[in-house]
Amino acid sequence: MPTAPVTPYGLAKDTLRKFLEMLQEVHPFTLQWVRLFYLYGPGQNPKSLLSQLDAAIEQGDPVFRMSGGEQLRDYLPVEEAARWIVQVAGHPECNGIINCCSGRPVSIRRLVEEYIAHRGAEIGLELGYYPYPEYEPMAFWGDGRKIGITHVSLD
Repeated sequence: MPTAPVTPYGLAKDTLRKFLEMLQEVHPFTLQWVRLFYLYGPGQNPKSLLSQLDAAIEQGDPVFRMSGGEQLRDYLPVEEAARWIVQVAGHPECNGIINCCSGRPVSIRRLVEEYIAHRGAEIGLELGYYPYPEYEPMAFWGDGRKIGITHVSLD
């Protein structure tokens, strides 16, 4: 599947991958290009969605402002991602692009609602406060079958 990155960061990653694939043809080696999807958990960026939601809950905010929440994303706990990376690293026959993902799209709104329920928090949602970013697709999730990833929940 051809790639078409739209950000400088994405372009840099894609260029590096293509260079490594060309190098691999000249000097054969195992290339495990692990594509991480939307990770959450300890150490996540304080500006990430769930970190901001945690901060709003802890501050006792009455509402959490967000987009309309219809975007579909592929979220995975960072601990699960770490387990998969260790598993893949031990299997050199698993070569090429490897999606480290849940394999299951979830709407941002549902993710936030489930997270609030999981925390037992009482906070309302102000849906539609932020516009949808033009540079992000409305739906983006991975296929993790290459390494046997199946559904992963928030628990």
